[in-house]
Amino acid sequence: MSGYRFVIADDHPLFRDALSHALNDAIDDLTVTEAGSLDEAVSILDDDKQYDLVLLDLKMPGVQGFSGLMYLRAQFASVPVVVVSANEDPRAIRSCLDFGASGFIPKSSAVAQIHEAITAVLNGDVWVPPDLDLFDSSDGEMTELAARLATLTPQQVRVLMMLSQGLLNKQIAYELSVSEATVKAHVSAILQKLNVDSRTQAVIMAGKMDGDYWYRDSPIEG
Repeated sequence: MSGYRFVIADDHPLFRDALSHALNDAIDDLTVTEAGSLDEAVSILDDDKQYDLVLLDLKMPGVQGFSGLMYLRAQFASVPVVVVSANEDPRAIRSCLDFGASGFIPKSSAVAQIHEAITAVLNGDVWVPPDLDLFDSSDGEMTELAARLATLTPQQVRVLMMLSQGLLNKQIAYELSVSEATVKAHVSAILQKLNVDSRTQAVIMAGKMDGDYWYRDSPIEG
């Protein structure tokens, strides 16, 4: 492999640096751009969409869990995203795939396994840790939620994320540089697509994709 461009999105500089060095040792002529938050990753991809892969941590400033993954997949559909996380719960891995990830690499993986995973994804395959039974790890509720959320536009995803942060329509309008009427229209569309009756119900549904659903029983984050 050679001549690729990756974005590493992780809020831990030491891990970003270690992963970047490992990738450069394994891949010839590789350009790696680092982002410490979801907003930084989005800004990088907005400026130049000619990246081949995003390596995404599940928990970073401004995002938790699957919402960041979902937004990147909605906004930059042509760029594959591989989740790199310390959480190795099979249910979380299954949900990452449901929300559009092209692969899942545990942070405990050896360099050779990381290289194997990335090679597979760049060849158009989906990669998960060996011996993982995704069928047994499936969760019908999360699969259905992922299907509904996949119908949202990128802007509607952003509005839903902001609703989850407790922002009012006026605040969302300011953040997105749109009118309050536009925000209200987005909220109405979100409620319809998620088949719920209120903002509160939409926020509850969004809460199921924030990662905490899988972290309750695990002391490990990331």
